[in-house]
Amino acid sequence: MKSVSIQLNEVYPRTQVRRWSQTLPRLNGAAWLTGLVLFGLYLALFAAIQFATPNMADNDGYYHIKLAQLIRQEGWRPAFPWLPQTVLNADDFVDHHFLYHVLLIPFTYGDLRQGAKWASVVFPALAFVAGWLLLRGQRIPFAALWSLGFFVVSEAFLYRMSMPRAQAVSLLVLLLVLHVTLTGRYRWLAPLAFLYVWFYNAFPLILMVVGVYVAARWLLERRLDLAPLAYAAAGLGLGLVVNPYFPDNLLFIYHHFLPKLTDATATSVGNEWYPYQTWTLVENSGPALLFFIAGTFALGLHERRIDTRTATVFLLSVLFGLMLFKSRRFVEYFPPFVLIFTALAWTPLIQTWLNGKDWQANLNLPLDRAIANLSMLRPGQGWRRRILAAGMLAVLLPALWFSVQATRESMQNAKPYQRYAEASAWLRDNTPAGSRVFQTDWDDFPRLFFYNTHNTYTIGLDPTYMQLYDADLYDLWVDITRGKVETPAQTIAETFKARYIITDLDHKGFLRQAKADPRLVEVYRDKYAAVFQVNESAGE
Repeated sequence: MKSVSIQLNEVYPRTQVRRWSQTLPRLNGAAWLTGLVLFGLYLALFAAIQFATPNMADNDGYYHIKLAQLIRQEGWRPAFPWLPQTVLNADDFVDHHFLYHVLLIPFTYGDLRQGAKWASVVFPALAFVAGWLLLRGQRIPFAALWSLGFFVVSEAFLYRMSMPRAQAVSLLVLLLVLHVTLTGRYRWLAPLAFLYVWFYNAFPLILMVVGVYVAARWLLERRLDLAPLAYAAAGLGLGLVVNPYFPDNLLFIYHHFLPKLTDATATSVGNEWYPYQTWTLVENSGPALLFFIAGTFALGLHERRIDTRTATVFLLSVLFGLMLFKSRRFVEYFPPFVLIFTALAWTPLIQTWLNGKDWQANLNLPLDRAIANLSMLRPGQGWRRRILAAGMLAVLLPALWFSVQATRESMQNAKPYQRYAEASAWLRDNTPAGSRVFQTDWDDFPRLFFYNTHNTYTIGLDPTYMQLYDADLYDLWVDITRGKVETPAQTIAETFKARYIITDLDHKGFLRQAKADPRLVEVYRDKYAAVFQVNESAGE
């Protein structure tokens, strides 16, 4: 058998791929079993959250699952004629979630809404498995129990993980990036960074994660090793250039980020780009804040200097916390990184308490000395691990139950999936193919697109996409939707090239102007929306 192996190595020499594959983490049978059990548990918990309602947690999910279906049906780069008056017009369209949409394809067989919801169970469960793998790779005692803390740290975090959007996959990649970085498998940063570019436009976060590690290592170990940054930057660069949308993707990145990063526009973007009020953050992420305090407190309880890995995750927690104070969307990163930091910070104390003969000498707390006098808890008894595990479960399980229940209640407040379904059906059945529909809310587009690709629309996904395309056109659209333009039919028909209008029933100003305009005829109404048709002349 040995000679056969030698011959095979001569015929198939060790390629770069084979060498890289040998840097993958090795898991024994028990670890695989633990991972599978945890994955099943995570699936069950996220399913309990997701199916607390038949509705989706977020509007954008309707767009994502529909575009995934179009990719399956039409190919990797389907035509996108639906937003002609934005930077996502047919000539300039860039799918900046391309690989995420590819991952959604298996969920597009059957009911799309149910498929999107199941994807929002599977992807965050995989992200939490990556979190457990990271904790295990750092030899954190009771890594599996610590990983249950991901369900405890923040109800808002669980809610965003349950959205049919790319943030769960983004967290998955970032946790893998941190894992391979802390374990010295730097070469894997290149493919992970490459894939992240194709997944999600938040790819600069990889440079932040790796850069913080390089800085921490330099400060604490006096070793300036730029290899991790080089691998990550190379992967990002390749992902940007070797890209199905190159070079349009570079211009789109500029369009997507500049208004948010520089406050270069007064346009009201999505709610997620604005910060939480302080008390709201305390209410929905209080445990994460407590974990951070506990982790920081633990650093002062042992005499050892902070190590590179703990310093790295501490600094990342601080950075994500600062970003969270700027924008609530970063609640998808701050809580899990805080949990990992806390686990790392407490590990020396836990290992000391679980240690062998000299464990008592390293303990300084009165409670520890009292426990040390109990003979059944002394080293070698095995009771220490059981007591600690039981204590962690006693804290985690009730907190987990309350957090999951709170997230289920938030899910039940999601907008009904039937919203715009019937109005879209009317438009599909009663208007010419490709005819333009003027809508009064930019964030209605995902639902309209989900139910009706028969028509095209004026604005969608992000209001800055129209503003960057034509600022005057955007300002005019805003004025019309706010009821500031009298007899809007002529402007809608001539400037926006739309003969049909869909609006929710909350745009009172627009509805008042529409009622007074003789060229606008209401042709459909239900409890969610009204549809108007623009006539060529009054009384037509």
